[in-house]
Amino acid sequence: MTIHIDLQIETENPALPSPEQLSLWANSAHQAKKSEAEVTIRIVGIEESADLNQTYRGKDGPTNVLSFPFEAPPGIDIHLLGESSIGDLVVCAPVVEQEAEQQSKELIAHWAHMVVHGVLHLQGYDHIEEEEALIMEGLETEIIMELGYPAPYQDQDTSQ
Repeated sequence: MTIHIDLQIETENPALPSPEQLSLWANSAHQAKKSEAEVTIRIVGIEESADLNQTYRGKDGPTNVLSFPFEAPPGIDIHLLGESSIGDLVVCAPVVEQEAEQQSKELIAHWAHMVVHGVLHLQGYDHIEEEEALIMEGLETEIIMELGYPAPYQDQDTSQ
């Protein structure tokens, strides 16, 4: 089964991944492979990312990826066309580009990592506690390497 993507591009940037690449990465990170699912991926600029980061996390400035897991209102079972939404990802294109450059990573590999990272968050994975971080980062590394990219946490601090 697959994740279907609702793609929203809210920034002008010629270096964005294709819808097919985003779909491949999201599907590679989808852990409940026996069910159909939907995810919204919204690609934004600095201002929208900073606004959302401040509103929902109380943190100043833009961030690479924000994840908003879907929660149905109490007592309501919502399924769209037989699919269930796992939530929304908001990816800030300029931050992803800046991080890739700072970390000497290929841009496409960093995009793949951010989508995989975000989709795992939507499924309940986290990296706040060290034990959780080891599990999530191990899974991210496995998925990213299966996609043919280098391990995402090589030669860098893993406390993202």
